[in-house]
Amino acid sequence: MVRSERMRIEDLQYFMKVVEVGNMTQAAKNLFIAQPSLSKAMANLESEMGVTLFQRTAKGTVLTVQGEEFLQYARQVLEQIDLMNHRYKEGSQANRIFSVSGQHYAFVVDAFVKLLSEMDADQYEATLKEEWTFEVLDDVANLKSEIGVIYASQLL
Repeated sequence: MVRSERMRIEDLQYFMKVVEVGNMTQAAKNLFIAQPSLSKAMANLESEMGVTLFQRTAKGTVLTVQGEEFLQYARQVLEQIDLMNHRYKEGSQANRIFSVSGQHYAFVVDAFVKLLSEMDADQYEATLKEEWTFEVLDDVANLKSEIGVIYASQLL
C-alpha cells in the first residue's frame, strides 16, 4: 500500500528557510532538524507538487523557474496563516493589508501619503513598494499589491 504524502505547513516553512539561507545544511541547522530529514521533506514536496523547486549545486541550492513561482504562492499561504494566528490565537483584531507597488516617482509617494491621510489608516497595514515596471505588474498579478502605478510617458 502506497502512502499518499500531503503538503504540510511545516514543509512550506522549511522551503522558505532553504530559500532564505541558500543551502540545505545551514537551513537544517537553523531549523534544528537533521539535514537528511530536511532533504527528504523537500524531495517529498517536489514530488507531491510535480515540480523541481531547487537546482542543487556544490555551493548550495538555487530556485528553478518553477521554484520562483512556487515561492510566491508559499509566501502568500504563510502570510495568511500568520494573519489567522494573529487574529484567532492571539485574539486581536487584525489590520487589513493594503499594498501599492509603483515605479520610483515622487507623485506616487505623494498620492500614497494623501490616500493614507484621507482613510482610516489605523485599520490598515499599508505598504508602498517602489519597483521596476515588470515587478509592479508581477505584484498586482500575483496579488501581492492591490494597486499598481505605472507611468507611461507620451513619446513624440
